Amino acid sequence: MLRTGLSALLLLGAWAAAGPATASAAPADSAGPPASAALLSAMQRDLGLTDDQARARLADEKAATALEPKAERAAGAAYGGSWFDAETGKLTVAVTDTAKAAAVRATGARTRLVEHSAKQLDAAKARIDALPAPAGVSSWHVDPATSSVVVNVVESQQTDNDVRAFVAKARKAGPVTVGTTAEAPQTFAAGTVGGDPYYTGNVRCSIGFSVHGGFVTAGHCGGVGQSVRGWDGSAIGNFQGSSFPGNDYAWVNVANGWWTVPVVLGWGTVSDQLVRGSNEAPIGASICRSGSTTRWHCGRVLAKNETVNYSQGAVHQMTKTSVCAEGGDSGGSFISGDQAQGVTSGGWGNCSGGGETWYQPVNEILNRYGLTLHTA
Repeated sequence: MLRTGLSALLLLGAWAAAGPATASAAPADSAGPPASAALLSAMQRDLGLTDDQARARLADEKAATALEPKAERAAGAAYGGSWFDAETGKLTVAVTDTAKAAAVRATGARTRLVEHSAKQLDAAKARIDALPAPAGVSSWHVDPATSSVVVNVVESQQTDNDVRAFVAKARKAGPVTVGTTAEAPQTFAAGTVGGDPYYTGNVRCSIGFSVHGGFVTAGHCGGVGQSVRGWDGSAIGNFQGSSFPGNDYAWVNVANGWWTVPVVLGWGTVSDQLVRGSNEAPIGASICRSGSTTRWHCGRVLAKNETVNYSQGAVHQMTKTSVCAEGGDSGGSFISGDQAQGVTSGGWGNCSGGGETWYQPVNEILNRYGLTLHTA
């Protein structure tokens, strides 16, 4: 029987050798299907797709992910950002110069003429990052489709004087579009309960991805030096690096008889997903999350490089998704096809009524600590 908990991920190597536990996972060769049955099933449930539609979308997204850096190079200084269009199955690239559009289309991408370059929008967002944000402002990010910085405010606090003052200052920093969220964002840590994946102090969180020597997770789950215990209470290791707020990432070393494998858990109810890399999915791509509280859920990438205004302080360079999450899911895996994307940070809502969730991109964590992702 598959044991639900952190040890299930870290000890799966023993079962993989025997065969039964990973029999329904994607084969190890790169020519295999882009996702396991677990991922396809979750996409059908959460995105309203048929099995064929889910498979086709994953294939389109894989192609768009590979195309994105080529299209950006073709656009040069005229690059205004890009996103995946689920309706057409194509990557759309924003450009500020019509002369560059033909070169971008030659790569296979579609184009849209916009007013501001990605460099200009990123500079505007950086100026907004320097502003102190009130609690009624939930987040802000660069949106290539509108060629602006979208500032999201909590719906019930739109008329708050501090919120209005922040928006006015943000507009002076650059092109701004105002959006709303139903609730303020919060992290997804939870108090300890029996049978869950890992604990630090009185907090329960979820593993993100295996790296050589340990695993990555959310920074708000523990500080440097804090010990980490497994589902059975046995020692796993310690937080070797942690940053929150500002960032929300950490990594934990694995010792005491525990070891790692390149797997995202299906929690005993769906098959597990092998991790084969960390190519970044574009805006608009489908994405799924695995966590110790709500298990598998899927949605879309809504925005990148978003600043999230938690009560503990702002966290930068986050990716926003339409995937739901709940307490205890913090630190868990976001994956697109077989490519690692990031670790769960926080959001608003729940998996009964819906909501939005942010993750810290995994490549940033790997680069920050000099870690190597454990891949199949």
